[in-house]
Amino acid sequence: MASPQTKNGYTRIANEILEKIAKTDLNGTQLRIVMVIWRYTYGFSRKEYEISLAFLAEAIDTLRGHVDRELTNLINRKIINVVGIGKRRGRILSFNKNYEEWSDRPVNQTEEPAPPPNKEKPKKEAKPKYKEDNTYYRMALYFHKRVSVVAKDAGVEHLIAKANLKSWADDFRKLVELDKVEKQLAKDVMDWVTQDPFWRTNVLSAKKLREKFTDLAIKMKSQSIPKQAHVQPQRDIRDKEIEFQRWVQEGNEPDAFNWRN
Repeated sequence: MASPQTKNGYTRIANEILEKIAKTDLNGTQLRIVMVIWRYTYGFSRKEYEISLAFLAEAIDTLRGHVDRELTNLINRKIINVVGIGKRRGRILSFNKNYEEWSDRPVNQTEEPAPPPNKEKPKKEAKPKYKEDNTYYRMALYFHKRVSVVAKDAGVEHLIAKANLKSWADDFRKLVELDKVEKQLAKDVMDWVTQDPFWRTNVLSAKKLREKFTDLAIKMKSQSIPKQAHVQPQRDIRDKEIEFQRWVQEGNEPDAFNWRN
């Protein structure tokens, strides 16, 4: 159980000051700041003391920025005086006991608040411009021509009617430069996908081609691997010996027997 005793220390404050403070319009933070200043001035029988914002913030358990704002208000109202700058570069503060100099109400902020620091927005990376002689633009044009034939046959020409070839060119650039796909492989897949019965109507843009490229390349290569010829099961050597016996019994020359077939 707490048991504070004056013998362990106390702060002498005139009753007149306590009565005036009680009638003064202070918010909770401001009142706590005043009490801390009393504690470290009058509490040590001195009129002033170097007190930093960090120290005040820790003493009243709040944010430093909050303390800075409310202490500034107290200074502007002449309840707290700034005597100078101390050895630790903190302000030397004192309580102004001449309450006739105090402003009864918080000082109106006549100055415009300082604008927030100018945080430059990260610049968006400009998209490359693709001329008609650009490799990626030519890839886009090549694929668009092949897709157009597919779309026309399937009766879905409207799906690519407004195709943006520069956007397609950018997708091909990403495919080559970011996904590290060789241009020849990209062309092979373009040729294959526009002929495959299933994928030809499901991949009608460069963006879709890039999204599905790995699956398409694997499917294409799996279809290009020739099927292994059916291997005849090896005949049992005993079957060959039975055939040989029959060959001899039929009066044929033993040396003329074909052991290979």
